Amino acid sequence: MLTFRQYLRPQTLDEAYALCQKRANLVLGGMLWLKMQNRTVDTVIDLCDLGLDQVEDLGEEWRIGAMVSLRTLETHPGLAASTHGAMADCLCHIVGVQFRNLATVGGSIYGRFGFSDPLTLFLALEAVVELHHAGDVPLADFVNQPYERDILTHVRLPKHPGRVAYLAQRNTATDFPVLTCAVAVGESGARCAIGARPMKACLVKLDLPESITPETAAAAGDRVAEQVTFGSNLRAGADYRRAICRVLVRRALLGCKEEE
Repeated sequence: MLTFRQYLRPQTLDEAYALCQKRANLVLGGMLWLKMQNRTVDTVIDLCDLGLDQVEDLGEEWRIGAMVSLRTLETHPGLAASTHGAMADCLCHIVGVQFRNLATVGGSIYGRFGFSDPLTLFLALEAVVELHHAGDVPLADFVNQPYERDILTHVRLPKHPGRVAYLAQRNTATDFPVLTCAVAVGESGARCAIGARPMKACLVKLDLPESITPETAAAAGDRVAEQVTFGSNLRAGADYRRAICRVLVRRALLGCKEEE
């Protein structure tokens, strides 16, 4: 059980950042994973008064506030169009609608959980995170950085022309994924992100021919499976994950071909 002595709602980001510097304090997101812990926290910091719950269309990119719920992303028509439906595909199997109404983008991305579906998709989409102190950091770099006491305020998604596909393997519906796969193919090349390895997601750049065929898609799946490191846990073994990776990458690339 999580207990805390003090609950604060700062009115500025500077105030929230200052509070966050104390090791005994915690930033709240949707309060879904934190409440499962058995610990006592001196002060919890709620960011709900800082206006971070908006999805902004900036023309060439989307700017998503850290307090935007996963359900908002799932049902947003602009994000659906930009990602060819991959945004909803990525989120619709996470527990249930009630859960997704509370879970936030900031909590999922800042936590960099191995099982995070959004982290996998956002990596393939070349997302950039905005940190109050550290500034803009590409998600591909941020995912491997140590956990600093900073405030994630926004995530930006470029509107790249191209095709996107997202797939995941789960043992049962709404469970944590055994493996996640996101593929984005566009003018800047092809990118594949693999998550739930069970480690946090990693990004692989694909060297594809001009035309995607069943043969080239299968070959790309083989290359990704050999490059990525997999581990074992209660849900699946490393060899099983490697075999599933080949299948998911191949299917995702063929899904991109169908969009074309």
